[in-house]
Amino acid sequence: MISKAPERTMHIIRWIIAIGWIMIIASLFIDDGFTINLTDPNWDGFSPIKDYFLLDANSPETCVRLQGECQPQPPYYPGARIFWGAIVPIGLTIVFVLGHEFWRRICPLYFLSQIPRALGIKPRVDFKKKEYDNHWLKKNHLFLQFVLFFIGLNVRILFVNSDRLALASFLTGTIIASIVIVYIYGGRSWCHYVCPFGMVQMVFNGPRGVLDSEAHKAPRPARGLPITQSMCREVKQDKDGNLVEQSACISCKSLCLDIDSEKAHWNDIHKPGRRLVQYGYLGLLCGYFLYYFFYSGNFWYYYSGIWTHEVNQLGKLFYPGFSFFGPLNAIPKIIATPLTLLVFSVVFYYVFLYIEKGIYSNLKKKNPEITRDIAIHRTFSIVTFISFNAFFVYAGRPELIRLHGAVQPWFPYIVNALALMVSGIWLYRTWARTPLDYNRENNAFTLRKQLKKSNVDFKEMLKGRDLDDLNTEELYLLADVLESTTTKEDHLEVYKGILQDALEEARFKPADSKAPLVDIRHRLKITEEEHDDVLGEVLKSNRELMDYDKTKIKANQEAKTVLGVSNRGGGTQKTVLGAFLGDDKKTRIDVQDLKTKLSINLKNLDDGSGTSKTRLFTPSSSGSDQTRLSEQ
Repeated sequence: MISKAPERTMHIIRWIIAIGWIMIIASLFIDDGFTINLTDPNWDGFSPIKDYFLLDANSPETCVRLQGECQPQPPYYPGARIFWGAIVPIGLTIVFVLGHEFWRRICPLYFLSQIPRALGIKPRVDFKKKEYDNHWLKKNHLFLQFVLFFIGLNVRILFVNSDRLALASFLTGTIIASIVIVYIYGGRSWCHYVCPFGMVQMVFNGPRGVLDSEAHKAPRPARGLPITQSMCREVKQDKDGNLVEQSACISCKSLCLDIDSEKAHWNDIHKPGRRLVQYGYLGLLCGYFLYYFFYSGNFWYYYSGIWTHEVNQLGKLFYPGFSFFGPLNAIPKIIATPLTLLVFSVVFYYVFLYIEKGIYSNLKKKNPEITRDIAIHRTFSIVTFISFNAFFVYAGRPELIRLHGAVQPWFPYIVNALALMVSGIWLYRTWARTPLDYNRENNAFTLRKQLKKSNVDFKEMLKGRDLDDLNTEELYLLADVLESTTTKEDHLEVYKGILQDALEEARFKPADSKAPLVDIRHRLKITEEEHDDVLGEVLKSNRELMDYDKTKIKANQEAKTVLGVSNRGGGTQKTVLGAFLGDDKKTRIDVQDLKTKLSINLKNLDDGSGTSKTRLFTPSSSGSDQTRLSEQ
């Protein structure tokens, strides 16, 4: 897939696409007197975009009517038509079919936004700093992107659909905005936090596109992380002078869509604004397309594509905004447009919240243990399926019916059938997906690796087959068999290797390691208390693994050492450790609060030789301190 394409090759492709995009924008500014001929059906030269609808523009029977009046249609500059009628649909098709990773690696706006990085300019803001953990943009970017998308649709209908200078200025302003955002925040901050199309990619992609690669199944290198999907990368010389691709990630977003789209999907499913983006998007989509009907009084106004070259678009801002709603017709277009989009987005948001609730209630009856994540995921999948088909059945029609000749009558239906088939395949593969499926597949590589290290003769057990020949289900079945044929120490050793590998690959933080490995623990009969002990051993012998969250994770390890948790131990000590590791929200305590209550001198924890210098209590400690420890 595209994720394996060399970065140097993709860089050249991005240059070509970006230059083409800039040429289209430039053509909107330049009145060359020639390109207008390309849409003229009476022009003698060859042009694939001749508009034969212009021949019928002056006939009362076939003209395009706006609120009952025929609209003039002279030959026009094709830039706006190409952008709205070809580039936008192609972009959405790429995202849905080839996956977000394909689009992110060729997106011209992303490419141009990286100008500060190409010039060697460092970002003004470092997202890695602790003070940005609660930064407003990171928390509320989905609301921001939705509002910008809402504003963009209104601007499109009112100002830039057919006014080429307004469209050129709009696109130029977008490029400048992307550069400024990356100058401030670096990385892919524009794509993740501001770009409205980034929000659309989230809606259309789901866990992954039809042909997206699966990042969690990518082969793990001996050291470091695999370069997956569309993650930021650069070409540098290694110590031997060879050019190699390396990750250029600056951690501008945790659980990044460009690194692992499915992991980001499950992680963000409850994120503030995520439902608004999914359900509200479909409302905006339907409201946008239907407004042309409400405004003009007929569907032919939209299907003809006149809105890409309408004469005097800006002069019609105060035309009646509706055609057949009685008193509402008096509302001017400049108010009717945002009103329509707002009503549709609100209605669709609450309708699909109700549908989501119904799906969850039905699933709960069948399986009381099921989580709401599954209901949300399935409702999201329905919305994506409808959105994709609504876009191509309706939105792509103006260009499809412009095809002149024998192909014209049936070709649009072929395209619609293909869209339905592709979206059906996507829905079939996505519908039953669960977080457990993802975790099982994610852990299968490491499980296979650890089983190879064991002393078990698997060839005899598998009748000549190799571990590499087993799929995920067979591998987990083997783990079930392993549980009954090996010792507890073997299970713990395998589990320790799996946990350590996962932490080294930064698949999750130590504090979040319990949930992703629940299925493996169940297979190997490892308890949560034993997980805590194994995690402590791994962190104690691999202190660099604590750097993912230096303050919290280091304190976790210090607490385990200070409290003297023994191997496979139990009691109150585990309760306190569990609070540190985040497995018990009711007992979670602040690191600084624990230091104060126990008067722990953490500076003398370890001199690097492995000899503990810690004093659990200061000389003034008393029995009441121990009582308070037990209460914690």
